[in-house]
Amino acid sequence: MKLVKRISLFMALSVVMLGLGGWGALWAEDFFYPNRYRHEAAKEPSVSVLPSQTLFESDNEAPEESEQVIEAAVADEPVVTADTLYLVEQVDLSKGTVTEREESVPVMYIGLNRDELLEALSFYGENPPLTELENGFENIELTAFSRDRVAVCKYYRQKEPEGFYLMVADHFIVVCEEDRDTLYMNTDILLERLPDSLQREIMEGKYVASEEELYLFLESYSS
Repeated sequence: MKLVKRISLFMALSVVMLGLGGWGALWAEDFFYPNRYRHEAAKEPSVSVLPSQTLFESDNEAPEESEQVIEAAVADEPVVTADTLYLVEQVDLSKGTVTEREESVPVMYIGLNRDELLEALSFYGENPPLTELENGFENIELTAFSRDRVAVCKYYRQKEPEGFYLMVADHFIVVCEEDRDTLYMNTDILLERLPDSLQREIMEGKYVASEEELYLFLESYSS
């Protein structure tokens, strides 16, 4: 019986000592590390940043997708190719007539998009070839543009025939342009050899309406 009481007392003391030891450890930790658990508790809500991080990452990915869409759009932009149907419409402003014909795509236009072609046509309009100027070229514009078909319109105005004036210089007949000041050609026709009435006309400045009429006069009175 005494043995049992001793064992019970020993176990009770052990439990009390264990409890005191645990309490002492907690008190010492709190003394040396104050507010430790409060800081850890405050840090725990930081896990909520994960959704925002995911959103941030998704936001970063969005521009890449947008850039891919833009690049795809640029890649699909129509340009002129060697197989593009190239139509030229010619408008004669003097006669009021319109003609249309198909031509080969100029090599300089192949590979151009709409804006680049507009720029090229603008340059052509400002610097037309001499043959175009001789035909009375005035302007060019783009009227249709797609990958399969391009149409341009050229405007022409035929110049009215310019007349001439027969005048006198040092007793010889000279031919001046319509402004009366620009010399067109000299002749070997002496004024004195012409009929009096014709001399008076020429001294005042005789108008000749066309080259054909001018050369008929020269043939008639040249020596």
